Amino acid sequence: MSPLTESTFFILLSLVPGAQHGYAIMQQVAQLSDERVTLSTGTLYTALKRLLDDGWIEQVEEPDAPRGRKTYRLTPSGRTAVHEETARLVSLSELARRRLEGAQ
Repeated sequence: MSPLTESTFFILLSLVPGAQHGYAIMQQVAQLSDERVTLSTGTLYTALKRLLDDGWIEQVEEPDAPRGRKTYRLTPSGRTAVHEETARLVSLSELARRRLEGAQ
């Protein structure tokens, strides 16, 4: 698997606790990234379409949702992608920490 972009990682991470609609995903991404990543509506929905096409998320039917609001959740392969990217980032962080400690 290729490394995920930061925005893709945060979108998937925002869906780990459960299904979310687009606006909630945008809010979660901003919160999780300490406001470093703010998604425009166009950027979010382009990313969501790609994640749907890749099979990492799926659209969830919500009978009581306002008309036009779409809700998304992780698929098992999307959850695997988040776990794999997290492991990759931890490994990079550990490598950098060891390197920096050795440089002193």
